Amino acid sequence: MESPFDIIHHFAINGTPSSVEPLGEGFINDTYKVFIDGATAPSYILQRKNHVVFPDVAAMMDNIKRVTDHIRKKVEDPLRGTLTIVPASDGKLFYLDGAGNYWAVCVFISDTISYFQADTPELAYQGGYGLGLFHRQVSDFNEPVAEIIKGFHNIRFRFSQWDSVLEQDPAGRCKDLAREIDWVESRRPVMLDFWSRYEKGEIPSRVTHNDTKISNFLFNAADRSLLCAIDLDTLMSSTLLNDTGDALRSYTNTAAEDEPDLSKVGMSMDMFRAYMDGYLLQMGGLLTDIEKKYLAFSGIYITFEQVLRFLMDYIDGDRYYKIKYPEHNLVRTRSQYKLLTSMESQLNQMEDYVRKLTSK
Repeated sequence: MESPFDIIHHFAINGTPSSVEPLGEGFINDTYKVFIDGATAPSYILQRKNHVVFPDVAAMMDNIKRVTDHIRKKVEDPLRGTLTIVPASDGKLFYLDGAGNYWAVCVFISDTISYFQADTPELAYQGGYGLGLFHRQVSDFNEPVAEIIKGFHNIRFRFSQWDSVLEQDPAGRCKDLAREIDWVESRRPVMLDFWSRYEKGEIPSRVTHNDTKISNFLFNAADRSLLCAIDLDTLMSSTLLNDTGDALRSYTNTAAEDEPDLSKVGMSMDMFRAYMDGYLLQMGGLLTDIEKKYLAFSGIYITFEQVLRFLMDYIDGDRYYKIKYPEHNLVRTRSQYKLLTSMESQLNQMEDYVRKLTSK
């Protein structure tokens, strides 16, 4: 089996590699820093792509290459304003090793910082600004984008999975979950109504990031200004409301997504306002009327989807999400449901704030 140090020699890099060292503890991909002889900082990032999560790595890398090439034309510094993909020696955007593993390389962006959690309104603002910048940069990208993960954020698809799991009840848990199942079923009409507007084309399809936590944005180390979006494996075509909703679920929660003490869980309006200030500074003039209408609701939509998915996995015997204890998925369900109800109770305030910003 080839080591990461062996693998990097299959790519069209500049210089001679001196070492390859692990970077972080990724949940999906394995990531490494690549050092070049004579350099004191990494020059490249090497990743082993998870081809179980991403079964078509070739299509995924093609998405990333075309979108980053598009962004590169719009930024002052092409090596810092977006990711730069380095092809393999044979010209492909990945290398397939003898064990069936897929590898990819990009240029390391030096002198940057990143954050693992947005715990202040200032960071929420930066996260909103970063997503808005990304959406603006790709707003005129009109080429087809491959579907990397089937049915991602498609609530009709999720309900079909839900119905099948409920019918089978493989772990025999449904009998004790009447209340939680009703949480999901009572909201089925409104969620499907929203998604049908996307299916009909009323809500436009755009290039979306689909993993909008703040750790997926890089900042300049010198002045903390935002640089670019990273971790683009989940680039797809969908509604940008999926991205804003995912961000709001993450940024505005006053507790962890698996917090067992529900008194700690809720949506922070301060964080919501800060996020929207940043996002709409970039995208306010580019949104359609229906996107503006559902911008606040997007957080409810994605949080509901997560309630459904956590509960569905618990009913299914905990086969998808990693758990730390037997009731973990049920705790996650209840915690996310508390966040959902907090969002629902503040929806009018959120919508008023979006209208205030977008009317300027």
